[in-house]
Amino acid sequence: MDKIRANNLSPIVLAFVGDAVYSLYVRERLTFGSDYKSGELNKLATKEVNATAQSEFINQIMPMLTEEELAIFKRARNAKKANKAKHASVSDYNSATGFEAVLGYLYLIGDNERLNFILNKGSDNED
Repeated sequence: MDKIRANNLSPIVLAFVGDAVYSLYVRERLTFGSDYKSGELNKLATKEVNATAQSEFINQIMPMLTEEELAIFKRARNAKKANKAKHASVSDYNSATGFEAVLGYLYLIGDNERLNFILNKGSDNED
């Protein structure tokens, strides 16, 4: 998808895609990096794939975002959402939505190099 079309998508739609991208990334990393059974892998994944953890992640990588990525983050963070935060603060939920939108945008425009850089940089910061 070209950048213009991706930019014209709703930021919530970008976050919808980004949620799947991030979930798959975390699941792959956990699967390839361990020999745990699925139940334990799911417990580990849910520690990372939640609004609070994603908010912390985006705060770590915020200085690395380009102007374009930052604009997408802010658009999604500030967008009106149909769902409400269940297990996180509204602030964390909004930041997580922004984070997911950035990932969704990068995925949809096919910028896998940048997507991997962001995902791996955040992962490096957790260790």
